[in-house]
Amino acid sequence: MSTETKNPLAQSLTLPCGAEIKNRLFKSAMSEIMGTKDHGPSEELSHLYSRWAEGGTGLLVTGNVMVDRNALGEPRNVVMDNEGDIDALSRWAESGKKNNTHIWVQLNHPGRQSPSFLSPKPVAPSSIPYDSALKHAFNTPRELTDDEIWNIVKKFAFSASIAKNAGFTGVQVHAAHGYLVSQFLSPMYNKREDQWGGSIENRMRFLIEIVKAIRNEVGSKFPVGVKMNSSDFKTDGLTEIEALKVIEVLADEGVDLIEISGGTYESPVMMGGGKKKKTRTPFFIDFAEKAVPGTKTPIVLTGGFRTESAMSEAVSEVGVAMVGLARPLVVDPELPLKVLSGETYQSQVKPLTTGIKLLDRIAMLEITWYENQMRYMGNGEDPRPGENVYRTVYRIFKHMGSTAFKRRRA
Repeated sequence: MSTETKNPLAQSLTLPCGAEIKNRLFKSAMSEIMGTKDHGPSEELSHLYSRWAEGGTGLLVTGNVMVDRNALGEPRNVVMDNEGDIDALSRWAESGKKNNTHIWVQLNHPGRQSPSFLSPKPVAPSSIPYDSALKHAFNTPRELTDDEIWNIVKKFAFSASIAKNAGFTGVQVHAAHGYLVSQFLSPMYNKREDQWGGSIENRMRFLIEIVKAIRNEVGSKFPVGVKMNSSDFKTDGLTEIEALKVIEVLADEGVDLIEISGGTYESPVMMGGGKKKKTRTPFFIDFAEKAVPGTKTPIVLTGGFRTESAMSEAVSEVGVAMVGLARPLVVDPELPLKVLSGETYQSQVKPLTTGIKLLDRIAMLEITWYENQMRYMGNGEDPRPGENVYRTVYRIFKHMGSTAFKRRRA
């Protein structure tokens, strides 16, 4: 760690693989839905990540990049399952590396969390239907065979190799928020009785095999991270005790950075929703206080950071290696420069509503508003923190048509 400055957020971080990140500010993944119609990276993505890199963030993690174009989480997902888009991917990577910034690809497979208009028959560890209002938007999945599981492991590794070849500086495996890897970890969604289910040791096997396969593909010096739930916040879901066991094994496997989050589409705690009452912010800080002392792997804490004092305290007092930011970086891409300068900072992020709860839900306002702001930056414009929410509803419909309002999220 550098001793050149007393600001804990401005300290550099050396990862276990030897890579160095210039500061402790981490842009967490958000769905941009800015891929091309054939699921390549658009030029708008390059412009967006260039803006964030220029804003001073140390590490940028992309939104969901799918490892299989036959398993999409949302329309306009970028997919990395062949090398046909390598030139466009390289431009995206170069844009995010400006200003000595790291840019990592978040690799994902949705599993059962693929909406019905994209996946007539999604796959999952077990054939568990949704028992909430989401059952009308997501089809009951088919249980994966053993051969299919190993094939998906290979897909993650192949996508990681593409990311490295394109010039990205690392990858992150998305094992949180109820997507496929998270489904394997959760006893609520994983009812298998073979080597992939049952004990937490078996349920984490899918994630561990993915990490091993990626490491074998990219080598020991290329950063590999994991994003995982501290808990599913659902009865019979992944528990904090089990999550700590997973972190211990990931550390032994040489993972370079573990981002802590929590929740699923059915209990969206990561977005401030769900049934879990949070008495402290940032979100998941209680779990971070348990995880940090017990692991040699750097921990990222994401969710609920709104002031520079909370960010600094998380690093200096809790001991997390990096502070994860998402929505605050959408409304203010220069946030890092302000915070690192020592400026007192309060994010402008606030709850959004049209005043009509049904319209808010149909329009998925807390998602689409931020997607729209990212699109402004992708077009070379500034974000508009005070934009009227009805304008967002209009613009997202204009961009995507009726598909924009088909249920694809919590």
